[in-house]
Amino acid sequence: MPNHVHGVVTLIDSYRGTACRAPIIEQFGKPTVGSIPTVIRSYKSAVKKWCNENGFKHFQWQRNYYEYIVRGEKDLDKIRDYIIFNSGKWGEDRNNPKNFSK
Repeated sequence: MPNHVHGVVTLIDSYRGTACRAPIIEQFGKPTVGSIPTVIRSYKSAVKKWCNENGFKHFQWQRNYYEYIVRGEKDLDKIRDYIIFNSGKWGEDRNNPKNFSK
């Protein structure tokens, strides 16, 4: 889809333990290494920087993101299928400029 991104992020135990959803209370407001918000923020920042350097200065990310915890191989297969086949639905998407006059 040209207007959004889908992906699967695999979290691996590190020296700090399992990646966490949010910072520890004592560190509220500070980035926590390995946390999902920090990973997403870093990704968005790197893509925006690349866009700025390559002539896409008007590129903007949406303010937030959606996350879902995969709970097994069947769940992962279902998500992979959704990601693969979702791009084929762009022609019907309400955000596709070609559909504005419909």
